[in-house]
Amino acid sequence: MKRNIRISLAILIAVGLVSCVEQGGLKAGSATGKSMLQLIPADSRGVLMIDIHRALTTDTVEKALKDEKMKQKYDDFVKMAGLDPMKDVYFLAVGLAGSPAGHEQEGALILNLRYNKDQLLAKLKEAEKNIQEETYNGLTIYRVLDAKRTGVPPAGAFLDDSNIVLGNDKTVRAVIDVHRKKADSVLKNVEMGKVFKAVNMSAVGWGAFTVPPDKIKKAAEQNPMLKPLEGVMGLAMSFDYANRNLISEIQSLGGTKEQNKQLADTLSGFKAMGAAYAAKDPVLMDLLSTLEISSGPDYVKIYSSIPSELLEKVQKMAQERFGGKLPFAVQPPKEEKKEEKKAETEIKK
Repeated sequence: MKRNIRISLAILIAVGLVSCVEQGGLKAGSATGKSMLQLIPADSRGVLMIDIHRALTTDTVEKALKDEKMKQKYDDFVKMAGLDPMKDVYFLAVGLAGSPAGHEQEGALILNLRYNKDQLLAKLKEAEKNIQEETYNGLTIYRVLDAKRTGVPPAGAFLDDSNIVLGNDKTVRAVIDVHRKKADSVLKNVEMGKVFKAVNMSAVGWGAFTVPPDKIKKAAEQNPMLKPLEGVMGLAMSFDYANRNLISEIQSLGGTKEQNKQLADTLSGFKAMGAAYAAKDPVLMDLLSTLEISSGPDYVKIYSSIPSELLEKVQKMAQERFGGKLPFAVQPPKEEKKEEKKAETEIKK
């Protein structure tokens, strides 16, 4: 009898520990990409997750920081923010709500990190003079009011000693509600759950998105080339770095076997066109050759494994042709026109 009691207690303790791991894990240093989903609102249509700590400790980043200019920029950021991303920042999670193709889309960004609240708040108030504070659900929301800014004012809140949320007033409130257990997380979203099953959540970076059928159908009616996309209901992607290779996988979910084959054939056609265009450029050819396109009864997959040596060649090519800036790189708003003009000049040369 006593033996049975001891076994029962052991089982209960084991179940309790597993439950704690599943429900907790939001502490900086022990959080995982999956556990961070507990902070993202249920109505999210898309999730992006980046393991910042792993991404910044790869040999590629370490090699880049050996460059004096890069190292100086990094050190300046550490001094300005009072944070060392390589040591203090762990995850960046983004939850997106609304239509993926429209101005009504909104999102919240959550940082999982070790930080000093008083120090960060002091730096914020030093940089932004007009900050409005409001208590909501037991936490303080900070809104930056600036007459020069257009649109909805940015907002943020310190959720706990490991997590900070940034967004606008609406999205920050939504995350606070989830954090305070006043609303469900995206883990309760059935459609997103189907996409999560196809995602490699152990990768350095990954994303999951649901696709509104009506949007795809409308787009296909306007452009016949998008017809194979009609059956797509979700998109799963992951990016990882292992054995000195950048591994990426993008997978569409849904559709019939015939639709998926047609989509895969279309993508293969684009790859062939790209190969013809890049025939005289060995680096681009090598890059295109890493792409593998396949399809199945309910998916289309694009897989690529790029060796670090090839990545270095691509970087060198970008430096030679665009002065270290890719033509599609996102630039700060004030410098956008200037950089676009510079890229155009380099291309003409």
